Amino acid sequence: MNSNVVDYISKTEEWQTELALLRQIMLDCALTEEFKWRSPCYTYNNGNVILLGRFKDACVVSFVKGVFLRDPLKILTKPGENSQSVRTIKITSTAAIEKLRAELKTYIFEAIEVEKAGLKVALNESKTLDFPDELLEKFSIDNDFKNAFESLTPGRQRGYNLFFTAAKQSITRAARIEKYVDRIFKGKGINDCVCGLSKRMPNCDGSHKTLN
Repeated sequence: MNSNVVDYISKTEEWQTELALLRQIMLDCALTEEFKWRSPCYTYNNGNVILLGRFKDACVVSFVKGVFLRDPLKILTKPGENSQSVRTIKITSTAAIEKLRAELKTYIFEAIEVEKAGLKVALNESKTLDFPDELLEKFSIDNDFKNAFESLTPGRQRGYNLFFTAAKQSITRAARIEKYVDRIFKGKGINDCVCGLSKRMPNCDGSHKTLN
């Protein structure tokens, strides 16, 4: 059990009970509890399987490789138009969780089998803005961040996307995303000035280097 997850749930107002119940289901399925992307993450043999998140209107279960799940109940949805791997289930009550408890565990065990098999998603690289799954995972657990990113100009979105996808390793892509969360919330592009000293606004000209 991860202390960061305990803090995350205890500080949640609208969906505390629902997240606590979902967490217990994850632990019942023998997943390892970690804390990644500022959210509860459940892994198998160090592979990310499920993320728990919260929106204003629901809490969400995100299957990292949900595209491989059979989904007999047709309850999985894409977190975004460009999502090629992640699939989510939105939850709005403990009653809904209890009603789906057995089926949800079936989905979880299938997701574990997908991880055991080492299945990889063949990402389509044909689209100009083909977001990496690490960014889509962040969208799926943080709706405010998703809205902030989508509020950026197309050029700013493209700049971030090129920077994030340039990293070869997943852990590096995730770290880059986290590093720029605050800047994105401020509506700034990756090369925009944030110190207010630039003489080439909105671009950064290096004036921040004069700050002590």
